Amino acid sequence: MSAITGIYHLNEEPVNLQYGRNLMTALQKYPADSIQIWHSEKVFLGCHAQWITPESVGEQLPFHDSERQCTITADAIIDNREELFDKLHISKIDRSILTDSQLILLSYQKWGEETPRHLIGDFAFMIWDQKKRKLFGARDFAGSRTLYYHKNHEKFTFCTTIEPLLKLPYIEKKLNEQWLAEFLAIPGMNDTVDAFSTVYKNIDQIPPSHTLSIVENKVMLSRYCSVVDSEKLHLKSNNEYEEAFRDVFQRAATSRLRTHRKVGANLSGGLDSGSVVSFAAKALRNQNKKLHTFSSIPINEFNDWTPNHLLADERPLINATVEHVGNINAQYLKFEGRSPLSELDDWLEVMEMPYKFFENSVWVKGIYEKANQLGIGVLLNGARGNFTISWGPALDYYALLLRKMRWIRLYHEVNSYSENMGVKRSRVIKVVGKKAYPFFNNIIKAKKQHDSPDLINDEFARSSKVFSKLEESGINIMGVKPTNINEIRRNHFEFLNMWNTTGTSGTKLSLKYSLQGHDPTNDLRVIQFCLSLPLEQFVQNGLDRALIRRSTNGYLPEKVRLNQQIRGIQGVDTISRMISEWKDFIFEIEQLTKDPLMSNFLNMSVIKNALNKIRVAPQPEFVFDHEFRTLMRSLIVYRFIKKLI
Repeated sequence: MSAITGIYHLNEEPVNLQYGRNLMTALQKYPADSIQIWHSEKVFLGCHAQWITPESVGEQLPFHDSERQCTITADAIIDNREELFDKLHISKIDRSILTDSQLILLSYQKWGEETPRHLIGDFAFMIWDQKKRKLFGARDFAGSRTLYYHKNHEKFTFCTTIEPLLKLPYIEKKLNEQWLAEFLAIPGMNDTVDAFSTVYKNIDQIPPSHTLSIVENKVMLSRYCSVVDSEKLHLKSNNEYEEAFRDVFQRAATSRLRTHRKVGANLSGGLDSGSVVSFAAKALRNQNKKLHTFSSIPINEFNDWTPNHLLADERPLINATVEHVGNINAQYLKFEGRSPLSELDDWLEVMEMPYKFFENSVWVKGIYEKANQLGIGVLLNGARGNFTISWGPALDYYALLLRKMRWIRLYHEVNSYSENMGVKRSRVIKVVGKKAYPFFNNIIKAKKQHDSPDLINDEFARSSKVFSKLEESGINIMGVKPTNINEIRRNHFEFLNMWNTTGTSGTKLSLKYSLQGHDPTNDLRVIQFCLSLPLEQFVQNGLDRALIRRSTNGYLPEKVRLNQQIRGIQGVDTISRMISEWKDFIFEIEQLTKDPLMSNFLNMSVIKNALNKIRVAPQPEFVFDHEFRTLMRSLIVYRFIKKLI
């Protein structure tokens, strides 16, 4: 993978090469195997390359094709190479040496601006087409790689990361208050509703699933991909669905193992990461390579406060997967001495913006760091699995059956689910009824949420009109979630703002630690396959996540594959990690409440009330409480703005 950058002059003036050098110099904070530039009179392109795949070693990038008069700079790993070789009629002898950037360029020669529709993988690229006097680029459908840009009436400047753009004298470093308003107002994990904007007023980003084209000085952005309208697949039996799933998922996992270094994977005790590990270890065995897994476990000082249905230390389930699958070198990591507070400044530098996932910040970053030390080139994960391979929320599906009055199937499913879960049937029916007809329940829930003050300052919310924008974008500020199983899933794939956060953290961690996080559950082929299936494939005979449970028979141990009663949970030792820093934490929050600038953005009464609850006696079980989350998110914003000014 790479960090790419460039400048394109919209007027007739030549590019100032010093500006290009400024961009490249700013990228030197990241390790690189090769640093190269290319320029013509109006265009400067640069690449700060990290060699991950065998074909990328020694790659010329930016790459200039003198015959076709096109030049490309690319941050890309293409996973459907064999398919593209056939479509583009690439000779057998050239296939092993053709780089991914050259493959993109050949695709552009055949399909032009339709090229991204034919690519599967993680990518962001820019192509200067000299014949057409056009700059064309794209970001992959899930936004797995970032691409930021600044445009004024004279110049278009782009880069994989934000900081290099701010090194240029014509780009002002100014807070985007609308972005911040959305960040503070959205109660969930999403940053904003605007997939185009960033935390800086003068810097935008190409959203996931979008192309960018500049012709005759006009910048045009266009969405090229929507995955929710997949054609429905109808097979004759469960066995055929399972066989088809194993085929598409094995291809997705195998295509993501392409590296001249070692291969690693995140591994928890659940179905998603376990399935990724199982299919990857099988493929690596054929290559005479081992899979290195990394699992986070709580620190020794943690006293487990979690209820019986939650598992803070997932080693029993992880061990079962490791022993059953084989061909695995497993590591269990505690990251002693680290906490979300001690890692906060590092994360702000990595993300270049505020973030919300502080509970998992220690182990997410720590695993990348450990993988780098072990020479890992590709680090697999199953982050998208909940909405693809392990989709299947049983109770929501039963609510759909109830609304459709499919009584016989509902009766059979509720009986089976009750038996599998060891709970009374009457209790299951009660929950299903509330989900099927949530009107009154949602009114009560909304009222409670409305009575709770928001983190954002009231006046800031009014002046930014943020709540109106959230409502228009389909985000319910009262916290009432959609109840229709199809709507929930459709929203996840249709709303591009949901994809930006993972792409941002993944890209920037990969640059910092010179390795690529790769997710087979996020493969476009896997997503389209899973979206094409009947809902009955995902909930069957009292089993939630039924497709993956059935399809991994023999691939995963039974205690993992059929486990419906215990769920692993990460980040539960967050407060335990912060005990030694607690006084410093409280002191800094107190300073925050006295800061006149922050009072313009944050609801100080909410912060002070939260502070009063947990000031003196930090309880480990407060980790997922609204008050603790309020304080941590406020502190992250406070530190960022202090650095900004």
